[in-house]
Amino acid sequence: MAKAVRFSRFGGPEVLEVVEVPTPEPGDGELLVEVAAAGLTPVDSAIREDRDPTGRAAPLPSGVGREFAGVVVAAGPGASQFDRGDEVMGFVDGGALATHLVAPEANVVRRPPGLSWEVAGSLYTSGTTAWAAVERLALTANDTVVVTAAAGGVGCLAVQFARLKGAHVLGTSADQRFDFLRQFGVVPIGYGPRLAERVGAAADGLPITAFLDFLGGEAEVATALGVPPGRILTTLDPDAVDLHGAVRVEPGDAVAFARVAQLVAARRVRLPIADVFPLERVADAYRALDRRDAPGKIVLGFHVVAYPGQVVEEPDLKEQDVTLGVPTPHARVAVEEQVPAAIGDGSVRRRHRAAHAAPGAPDDR
Repeated sequence: MAKAVRFSRFGGPEVLEVVEVPTPEPGDGELLVEVAAAGLTPVDSAIREDRDPTGRAAPLPSGVGREFAGVVVAAGPGASQFDRGDEVMGFVDGGALATHLVAPEANVVRRPPGLSWEVAGSLYTSGTTAWAAVERLALTANDTVVVTAAAGGVGCLAVQFARLKGAHVLGTSADQRFDFLRQFGVVPIGYGPRLAERVGAAADGLPITAFLDFLGGEAEVATALGVPPGRILTTLDPDAVDLHGAVRVEPGDAVAFARVAQLVAARRVRLPIADVFPLERVADAYRALDRRDAPGKIVLGFHVVAYPGQVVEEPDLKEQDVTLGVPTPHARVAVEEQVPAAIGDGSVRRRHRAAHAAPGAPDDR
């Protein structure tokens, strides 16, 4: 048997349930994958709340999630590119939040060496959407672009892709994420009223030539700034398409996915992981996502482990046993022990020294 996240009615995170389901069998051209990590996206929440940007209603009951990383367990007839035990990352139309899933082999790529499971499992939607948006705009050093929700999973990648093109980037976020954005060379702008006026002031006389709205509801601001309709892009706002001529951008294909994965693996761009939740806390994970203030991606981990005496800064860092040796990026913690980097504040080492020190030996605290 496998476990999967389902919802049988539309609503908030409270409608999500973890249920037991038969382990799926791979069909023609499909792979059976044991999932190690799966990313959460705002589109997941939109579908769960019956406001799918495409206008379609999800069938009930419905699975959750599109992106994943894991290990191949079996291959169906006609699937010949991967073997049992291969480490992969991929995407499906739905149901990625499960201990086991089947995916078309064409939707799967190999996990690059050095790419953590958490990043690999949460890269597809954000990575290929951001890539598609920036490629569509054909940005150059002559462009000044605004990115809303710039500290989120899609936004933080889009600003980096735009910077690689040489563009000047302004990004909206919660005030506490300003330093996070500055590390990517972004001029941060807080959420709130009179956004067009504040963007104009931050642009310091430069015309705004493109607008990427990953928050939704800000296309009117882009119009007020004089951005042409074809250079206003959105992911979640169908009204922006109808009222302001915005272009809806969607995730890309496996070719774009592999390209983005290589850029992240080569450290040319970074996908920060805001938090990792275990399967049984999937509702809490989506509550964190829906607040839209996380710096980077929220991830569901299927092998999350904790350590007795673990001492880390807020928010709590969680690791997976399958990622030890490939550490997930996290806030620096003072560590004085020869133990994994997420553990310890030095107190154990000091107690050990005190217990074995000669009488009168100095305390190294």
